Amino acid sequence: MDALDRQIIAALRANGRATYADLGRQVGLSASAVHERVGKLESAGVIVGYHAVVDPSSVGLGVTALIGIHPTDTADDNEVADELAELIEVESCYRVAGDESFIVKVRVATVDDLEKSLGRLRRIPGVARTRTTVVLSTRFEGRPNTSDEGDVT
Repeated sequence: MDALDRQIIAALRANGRATYADLGRQVGLSASAVHERVGKLESAGVIVGYHAVVDPSSVGLGVTALIGIHPTDTADDNEVADELAELIEVESCYRVAGDESFIVKVRVATVDDLEKSLGRLRRIPGVARTRTTVVLSTRFEGRPNTSDEGDVT
């Protein structure tokens, strides 16, 4: 992957609906050259998909919570992760270092729904307890790193 590929990726992260012609203008290549590069990035597993960014409140998901999952001593992380993946309200799941083994982002309609979700989470074999932080507002989320080199400094 070279600097042009990184520029194409940054442009797609900012606007996944950009045409190959638009991308070509941004990076100084022809549309066909960009098309070929994007195809190679997809085949290599660098670009793994495209999706629409939807306002959660607009689709009835007004409550967001970040939930830390504390494991039991005998927990199998892969089995816990598989169970978490089955819960539709779990939007993201991160394996983390520290006392918690996972942090999940949950989106639900109401606080009552959050309480039900927490009950389902706590019944997963290998989950000892949870720690929940309710999000009051989101300042930004899913922000693309548009640096050509991936440097965040």
